[in-house]
Amino acid sequence: MLAAFLTTILFSFSALSGRRLANLVSGTQANLARLLVAALLRGLWSHLFGFGVGGAGFGILFVSGCVGFGIGDLALFQAYPRIGTRRTMVLVQCLAAPFGAFIEWAWLGHAPTLAQAGFGAVILVGVGIALMPAKAEAQPTHGLGVGIFFGTLAAVCQAGGAVLSRKAYAVAADAGAPLDGVSAGVNVAYQRLLGGILVSALFFIYLKFMHRPEVERRADWRAARPWIIANALAGPSFGVTFYQWALMTSPTNIVLPIVATTPLVVIFLTRVLEGEKITGRALAGGALSVGGVIGLTLAKA
Repeated sequence: MLAAFLTTILFSFSALSGRRLANLVSGTQANLARLLVAALLRGLWSHLFGFGVGGAGFGILFVSGCVGFGIGDLALFQAYPRIGTRRTMVLVQCLAAPFGAFIEWAWLGHAPTLAQAGFGAVILVGVGIALMPAKAEAQPTHGLGVGIFFGTLAAVCQAGGAVLSRKAYAVAADAGAPLDGVSAGVNVAYQRLLGGILVSALFFIYLKFMHRPEVERRADWRAARPWIIANALAGPSFGVTFYQWALMTSPTNIVLPIVATTPLVVIFLTRVLEGEKITGRALAGGALSVGGVIGLTLAKA
């Protein structure tokens, strides 16, 4: 549980830095840059003190990175401009957990208890209440169907990447080399990053040479550098390390509902750091989600 809570906090800082970064460089460039920085940091540790690209679960973890970091993040950046950041977050966070629970049950046979499923649902309902756009907000006039498709695809990929990681841990345990703790989380994060970099790099090359837009936004790399480093540290580096550690110790149906509260932490942080107003609905949804997390923690115990 501690690893899942730390993941939520780190992912929240990643979201804030990512929002700043998106204003300076394109989404494709930002995603690839942050993955490269994170892979460099994780790779140095992994090859010096860990097991690099070895281990029985490497192949599955690499595919997990392709699915989660690669396809999932690309779909996420396609959903943002079509249905907005808030709607995208609601869609992804509220669908990833049930998708993950279903995939893990169907593939690995790990079904949640009735209490765990109930508290997980409470968390997701709270997130949905807190993040649902108000009626006064501008509604998307075009691209709604495509945006929902990409948001749903991002949720499926987030769930699939998590379950693939769980499968890799089972394979490693069966091979007599179980993965556990923060140290293993660093190595696993690095192996998944390699898969994400491959997919992101291929998509970047495609856009650069095969699909050249008539007008390209000029990237401000000087201003973007500190945000790239901050995002790489909070998200794909330390955030994913703790995320993988959480998945080593708890099933997907426990971890994903807790991580789904990340947007609620973002709301609190933007209030503290940027002075944004917190609405009554956000407070109500947040309180409901916190109650669900407490219940889920007790249900697991």
